Amino acid sequence: QVQLVESGGGLAQAGGSLRLSCAASGRIFSTYAMGWFRQAPGKEREFVAGISRSGDITYYADAVKGRFTISRDNAKNTVYLQMNSMKPEDTAVYYCAARAGLTATRTRDYAYWGQGTQVTVSS
Repeated sequence: QVQLVESGGGLAQAGGSLRLSCAASGRIFSTYAMGWFRQAPGKEREFVAGISRSGDITYYADAVKGRFTISRDNAKNTVYLQMNSMKPEDTAVYYCAARAGLTATRTRDYAYWGQGTQVTVSS
């Protein structure tokens, strides 16, 4: 079992930046692939970015490619999401998630979830 706690959400202006963090506790962090997802009001939760256990492989949704960067620090049991050139459509609750094994992009592939952090981008 792994527990996840997100932080770093808040209000940003269009074109601005935010950095989300997700601290993990419990089982060995480096054995889990990590992902960031988001859910806007009235919409389904969607994949944003994923990173492999060692951090050498990353995946991004087309909507954030080139603007967001996922990274991890296994020594600190933390995964990050750097969000640049933000747009109003990035407004959502952002969740980090963990799964044993390889990286995945589907919500149902992740067993562990944080409580989410609100990100709001004003135009």
